[in-house]
Amino acid sequence: MSDAPSPAPSGSPPRPATGCRPGTGAGARPGDRTAADGRPRVRRRTLLLGGAAVAGLGAAGAAWAAREELERLWWRMPGVALPRREGEVDHPGAHWVAASEANFRRADRPRDYLVDRVVIHVVQGGYDSALRAFRDPEHRAATHYVVREDGRIAQTVRELDVAFHAGNRAYNERSVGIEHAGWVDRPESFTMAMYRASAGLTAAICARYGMEPDRAHVIGHIEVPGADHTDPGPHWDWDRYLRMVRAAGRGR
Repeated sequence: MSDAPSPAPSGSPPRPATGCRPGTGAGARPGDRTAADGRPRVRRRTLLLGGAAVAGLGAAGAAWAAREELERLWWRMPGVALPRREGEVDHPGAHWVAASEANFRRADRPRDYLVDRVVIHVVQGGYDSALRAFRDPEHRAATHYVVREDGRIAQTVRELDVAFHAGNRAYNERSVGIEHAGWVDRPESFTMAMYRASAGLTAAICARYGMEPDRAHVIGHIEVPGADHTDPGPHWDWDRYLRMVRAAGRGR
């Protein structure tokens, strides 16, 4: 699912290829590396705080940026944000394993950002190694969910929030990311139990946000604009998976 990992120190377990590395462009946020067209994106906060970015944009550009920011932040006023409870999950049966707060951005979706995509990832490692990585504040990435070979599902970020998983800010803001334990070049990683559990999860997400369970709305990480990843890879059975997603949706 992620950028190629740095070599692990000798004697330590390999770091899974999960998440995306922080951006390198001016004003880039961790996990929000690119705009929808794949180019480095300037942070809205940079525009609001002034300096060269605002001077370059001019008064009209700065006013637009300030308005956009205010439209996104209104829900943070006292009494407006949706209620949250410690350890609460969005999918019945999921187990809560909290990601580090460095690996996502607090939000109030879908009231501040429309959710219209599910992004399918593969860890390039195991279930436990993905959860360890997402709890590490230095990793700077996480998906909302991780699915194990036996169908166990962990939720690490609330769907309300923007997880840093796609390597593209716009797609982070509009999507729910689902990680799958395994390797893109090992078809045996993708068990029937994994497909079944993941399909039920995706069907529930599609129903929750009014998405059609099709390839326009359920995509692989490789399909994110600007992505440099290949997951879920050639062995992910999209036809089977979407049939299972639709069947799970009809059974809801």
